[in-house]
Amino acid sequence: MAGKLSPASFVGKPIKFGTDGWRGMIAADFTFERVIDVAPRAAIALDRIYGDPTGDRKIIVGYDRRFLSPEYAETAASAIRDAGFNVLLSECFAPTPAFSWAAKEQNALGAIVITASHNPAAYSGLKIKGGFGGSVPADVTKMVESLLSEPLPSATPGSLGHFNPWTSYCNEIQTKVNLGQIKDAIASGKLVVFADVMHGSAATGLERILGMPIHELNGNADPLFDGGAPEPLPRYLSKVMEQIKTHPRKGDEQVVGLVFDGDSDRIAAIDGQGNFLSSQILIPILIHHLATHRGYAGEIVKTISGSNLIPKVAELHGLALHETAVGYKYIADRMNDAKVLLGGEESGGIGYGHHIPERDALLSAMYVLEAVVQAQTDLSVQYTELQEKTGYYSSYDRIDLPLSSMDVRDRLLQELKTNPPQQVANQAVTSSLDIDGYKLQLADGSWLLIRFSGTEPILRLYSEAANLERVHENLAWAKEWALSF
Repeated sequence: MAGKLSPASFVGKPIKFGTDGWRGMIAADFTFERVIDVAPRAAIALDRIYGDPTGDRKIIVGYDRRFLSPEYAETAASAIRDAGFNVLLSECFAPTPAFSWAAKEQNALGAIVITASHNPAAYSGLKIKGGFGGSVPADVTKMVESLLSEPLPSATPGSLGHFNPWTSYCNEIQTKVNLGQIKDAIASGKLVVFADVMHGSAATGLERILGMPIHELNGNADPLFDGGAPEPLPRYLSKVMEQIKTHPRKGDEQVVGLVFDGDSDRIAAIDGQGNFLSSQILIPILIHHLATHRGYAGEIVKTISGSNLIPKVAELHGLALHETAVGYKYIADRMNDAKVLLGGEESGGIGYGHHIPERDALLSAMYVLEAVVQAQTDLSVQYTELQEKTGYYSSYDRIDLPLSSMDVRDRLLQELKTNPPQQVANQAVTSSLDIDGYKLQLADGSWLLIRFSGTEPILRLYSEAANLERVHENLAWAKEWALSF
């Protein structure tokens, strides 16, 4: 029969950990059998690298709202228990940072979280968090991969208990902000809060922290994510953007929209006029707010895809800057080694040195609300003021370009290594940075970053320039270049 799949079509890809976990297609790459293989070996790797002989070998297991996530988590918990560990399994879905927090608070070896974050509905995944409360470095995930070729050692089964991950996590966030001031602003009508949780793990989160209702959208469970993906990008946010645009204004009230990805470790926002604000805009605002109104100090950590406004705002406050490859685990590594005020990435992950070395969208959301209440101005106004203070004006955009195969991806990568572009959209390339993909600095002061997804045949293209027209010229050039192969 035409189109019939052979048995080889169902053979999963090799288990490889990317920038934050292992992800794969449900039932093809990500299966119950593979979870049984990976989960106990992840626990063993955590024990070997972080374990204390006097400890109780505790592992936290949590999950998001995706298809079969509770069942995958139960399977992982049982396999980890059978390998000799004491397991605390979540009794409900919760944000990934809630499980990172639980690992630290419970003095656990770490946490195993069933989630594919912002990936499309067909994917599931597994993230490994250390007992310090953040993503583990590469040596842990490499050990897990190597252990897959070895039989599991015999062990006396441990215990299996359950816990509610929301309680302690929400209590901790409440201590980090001026909760009363935010609640008073909402109760008095001076602040109106919309939240699009994208059918993900942030559902109910802000209301739990605030202890009062807000305008939450897409809070129901939908494993198909409305046919899209739980990623805080404008193409998925027309509903909340339109609601904010048409919301009737009353006096001097401030309207804020907050957007969370599938496991609530990434954030975006929407200003009072319904305009999308990426973390490229939020990070400078948050640095300024935390340094000015909270008096925090420390290093600012950004990935190479971050806006050049970030170092300008850091300089404005006399804060040191450190730059890393893309992937929050690199920021987390720096947080464990240095005093960090804020670490942020272009894709929406923002974390804080006074919390845990982990991106946390709900804490970021509370800081955004606090910034609006204390400044009494719209987020876009605050961003414009920062541009004026630093004298740096720019526009930014990115596109994800699907490739026909991983072979095309490999050819493009080889071309960049052996024959990198000397010109982009009629601008000479003045320098190149290759710590993660290829970041090309151009003669007119703009930049173009070309990098590849670690899990899919997708080319990620980023650009920042003096205006949006120039940004789109750079991206169009990059797209045409990539499609020529």
